[in-house]
This record gives sequence, C-alpha cells and structure tokens, in this order.
Amino acid sequence: MIFRRKGRNEDADLETEGGPDEAVEPRAEGPFDVTEVDAEVLEADDRIDLGALVVTGMPGMELGLQVDEQSGVVQAVLLMLEDSALELRAFAAPKKSGIWDEVRQEIAAEASRMGGTATETDGPFGTELVLVVPVEDPEGQIFSQTSRVIGVDGPRWLLRGTVLGRAAVEPDAAEPMEATLRNTVVVRGDEPMAVRESLPLRLPPGAEPNPDEEQV
Repeated sequence: MIFRRKGRNEDADLETEGGPDEAVEPRAEGPFDVTEVDAEVLEADDRIDLGALVVTGMPGMELGLQVDEQSGVVQAVLLMLEDSALELRAFAAPKKSGIWDEVRQEIAAEASRMGGTATETDGPFGTELVLVVPVEDPEGQIFSQTSRVIGVDGPRWLLRGTVLGRAAVEPDAAEPMEATLRNTVVVRGDEPMAVRESLPLRLPPGAEPNPDEEQV
C-alpha cells in the first residue's frame, strides 16, 4: 500500500526559494514528513511505528533493529527481503537548507579512505552514491561490497537509506526497497536538535530486543 499525500495547506507547504510559478513539489511520491499524511494512514495495521520513522512492511520482509548493546538505543532500522536489505537512519537538519550534498561528500571521502570507490549517479530520489568498498568476512577473506546510499532532504530532517545486497546492483531487486523508502514517514518533532543529530528511534510496541539477532 502506498501512502497518500494530504491536501496542500499552510501546515503541509514546504519552503521554496522561487515564487509560486517556480515552486516544485518536493518528494511528491515520498518519503513523507508526518505533516503530509493523514492520521488514519499512519494508524493502518501494516505501519510500524519506530518513533522518528514509521515504516511499511511488505510480504516476506523482515525488520531488524541495530541496537547499541550498552545504551539500548536503537541506531538504525534494517528491512530485509530475501538477499537484499535497506538500512534507514534519520537526522536533524536546518529549517531552510538540506544537508545531503555535504553529507554525500563526506561519505565519498570515507569510502576512499577505506580503499574503495564512490560514484555519484542520478537515481529515483536524486543524486545518490554507489559505493564499492573492501570488507572482511568472518573467515578473514576480503571481498568488495557494493551499496547504494540514498539521501532525501525533508523539512528539518535528512533521511538516509543504504541499499545492500542484490538490490544494490540489480534494478528488479531494488524496486521493493525503493518502494519501502518512498512509503517511509519521518516524525521530526518540534524539539530543538543539533544539525546531524540522530532522530530518536524506538522498538515497536510490545517488542523486546534480541541480543543475538537484534530483530523484532
């Protein structure tokens, strides 16, 4: 199921630099800010409330949470389908400007430092990165891992999605991951936060952390 966008009003309008004739509807097909969807959509049975993120599962998809063992803080959401995965993280951003351009450069520099490559490409969400970095498996073997890093600037937030596994290299496998990203709703909240501070995530209602798999 796809989220439907609320009718435009003063609360849902986002700031643009141009005049009315130049305004472009950002993120018209998602991901969405919580002010852009109706309450009944958020309360649907297939929505999973994780605090700063509300995600929508697909048949066969598993939800994993990266949880800090010491603090118990949920650091990222991992949605897995067959041999593909989508990692979601959300960050605070300034009110009038996005930060994806700057963050993207930093991610590319880190990939280079690790001995890998980072290539900018035009994707369905705008400019994204294709990373190829060396990774060591549990047996000590080194192999190259390809991933897509997608950034979406919203009102006072940045949503970063990392596509892993087969979906990072095969378009047909990427479609469910891209649809999941589009259906994601970001709940920024009104409290002041430092730029790039992680938006708080939480376990779903009734879930308990699994120290072995960290899945719910």
